[in-house]
Amino acid sequence: MNRKIAVVGLGYVGLPVAVAFGNKHNVIGFDINQHRIDTLKSGHDYTNEVSSKELKETNVKYISDVRELKESDFIIVAVPTPIDEYNRPDLTPLLRASETVAKALKPGTIVVYESTVYPGVTEDECVPVLEKVSGLKCGVDFFVGYSPERINPGDKEHTFTKIKKVVSGQNAEVLDIVAEVYASVVEAGVHKASSIKVAEAAKVIENTQRDVNIALMNELAIIFDKIGIDTAEVLAAAGTKWNFLNFSPGLVGGHCIGIDPYYLTHKAEAMGHHPEVILAGRRINDQMGKFVATSIVKQLIKNNIFVQQSVVTVLGLTFKENVPDLRNSKVIDVIKELEDYGITIQVADYEADIDEAKKLYNVDLVKYEDLIPSHAVVLAVPHTEYVRKSWSIKELLIDDSKFVFDLKAALPSTDQPNDVVCWRL
Repeated sequence: MNRKIAVVGLGYVGLPVAVAFGNKHNVIGFDINQHRIDTLKSGHDYTNEVSSKELKETNVKYISDVRELKESDFIIVAVPTPIDEYNRPDLTPLLRASETVAKALKPGTIVVYESTVYPGVTEDECVPVLEKVSGLKCGVDFFVGYSPERINPGDKEHTFTKIKKVVSGQNAEVLDIVAEVYASVVEAGVHKASSIKVAEAAKVIENTQRDVNIALMNELAIIFDKIGIDTAEVLAAAGTKWNFLNFSPGLVGGHCIGIDPYYLTHKAEAMGHHPEVILAGRRINDQMGKFVATSIVKQLIKNNIFVQQSVVTVLGLTFKENVPDLRNSKVIDVIKELEDYGITIQVADYEADIDEAKKLYNVDLVKYEDLIPSHAVVLAVPHTEYVRKSWSIKELLIDDSKFVFDLKAALPSTDQPNDVVCWRL
C-alpha cells in the first residue's frame, strides 16, 4: 500500500480515522479550525475520543493549510452532515470540504467520502464541485469512493479498527485500491459494496433502523406509563426470549440517529415516495422531551408542589453518556418545556464544556457540588460519574421532596430507597 493518506475533518469521526491510519502510515490530518489543530498538536483531544498517549504515538501531521494537502493522493473526507431548521439535509459543510479538497487535487488522486448522506450525494453533488474547482475530470484525472463512517462516540470497544468497513469505488480498480487502503488498518476487514450508492444507502439505513426501533420503545413507554407499569421491567421480561431485540426508550439526539433518517426521507420524497414508518418514528422521538417534561410536572402537581415555585435539577446535557458532545441534545427540549411551566432549572454535566453549553443552548452549567436543593432530580444523561453516585443523588432533594426521574433506568431498582419515588421512561 503506497498511497499517501490525508483525512479532512478532525472531529468525532475524522480524528479516530486519522489516528488509526497514523499507527501504520504517515498521515496528514486537515481541519479548517485552527484551534482544533493547535490542541491536537499539543497532544489533547477535547472530544475525548483519542487519548493523549494515542495522539503521541501516531504519525499524523496536523495542518490547516490546504497547500499541504497536495502531498496526499488518497483523501478521506469526514465532515458533519447536519439538517436545517426544517429537517432538510444541509450539505454545506460537505460541499465546502469538497471545494477545499479540489484545490489539492492532482492526477491520480482518490477522494473517499465518509460523511453520512443519502444515495447519490457523492456522485451527483460532490463530484461536480471537485471538477469545477480543480478543473480536472472525475473518472479520468481523479476518482471517488465512499466508505461510511461507523464511529460510535464514547464507545471504547467498537472502535474504528474493530468494525468491518464498507467500501465502494466508482469502478472496480478504484474499489480494489480503496479496499486495500482500509484493509491495511481495519482489523475486522472490509465489505466491498457493488456501488457508491449502495454504500451510501447502507449507512443511512443503519441509523434509521435504530431510530425506528427506539421510537417503538418510546411509544411503548408512553403506553405503559398510562397503564401504570414499569417499562424497564416489561423489557426485562420480554428480553428473555432469544429473538427479542434489545432496544430501550430514551431521548434520541446527537448528530447521527436523530438526523440521518431525514436524509433518507428527503431522498424518498424527491423520488415521489412519502415514507410513513420512518417519519412516524421521527415524530415520536422528537416529542419525547415534551412527554418527559409533562410527566415531571404531573408528578409535582399530584404531590401538591406548586409548580411555578419549584426547582428541578437536571443531571446531564450532552446527547449521550460519557461524551462531551452537545450537538442536537434532546435534553434541552425537556429543559425548555419545564421552563415554560415557570419551573426554575439548574443543570450540571460532568462531561460538557461550560462555554459550549452557554453558546449552543444558553444554559449556565453548575458544578455538582454547587447545586442547591430541589424538588426533583432528573438523571437525563447517565454519565458514569452520576451512576456511581447511585441513589446518593437523592441528597440533592429538599427535605420534603422525593422525586427522581431516571430517564434511562440507569439506577439499580433493587437498591431504591423507600423514601424515593422513581419515574423511568
